[in-house]
Amino acid sequence: QVQLVESGGGLVQAGGSLRLSCQASGSIVSINMMAWYRQAPGKQRELVALITKSWTTNYADSVKGRFTISRDNTKNTVYLQMNSLKPEDTAVYYCSANIVQRYSGAQNYWGQGTQVTVAS
Repeated sequence: QVQLVESGGGLVQAGGSLRLSCQASGSIVSINMMAWYRQAPGKQRELVALITKSWTTNYADSVKGRFTISRDNTKNTVYLQMNSLKPEDTAVYYCSANIVQRYSGAQNYWGQGTQVTVAS
C-alpha cells in the first residue's frame, strides 16, 4: 500500500512564500512523474506543475516564474516552492505520483491535500 502525505500549507500574506512537501511511502519500486494540482472553491482541479523521473518540468502559465517544482528521489519526495504568492493562488493543493509497485505495476496515487491561503 502506498501513501502520499503533504505538508507545508498555511496562511501567508500576498507576496510571501511557502514550500510544500509530499512524501510517498509504502511498497515502492520507483516513482515516475510527480505533480502538484490545486483546487479552489467552486473550480475544477488544475495542474500546477509536474516533474518527470528525468527532471523535466512543466508549469501552468499562471505560476511560471513564481513556483518551482523539484524532487528528491532518495526520499521519495516532491517539493513545490511558491514565491510571490497571490490571493488567486488560494486553494487546496494536492500532490500526485505515478508509482511502480512490485506486483501491481504503475498506478497513480493522490495525497489528502493541504490548504494554502493567501491574504491580500
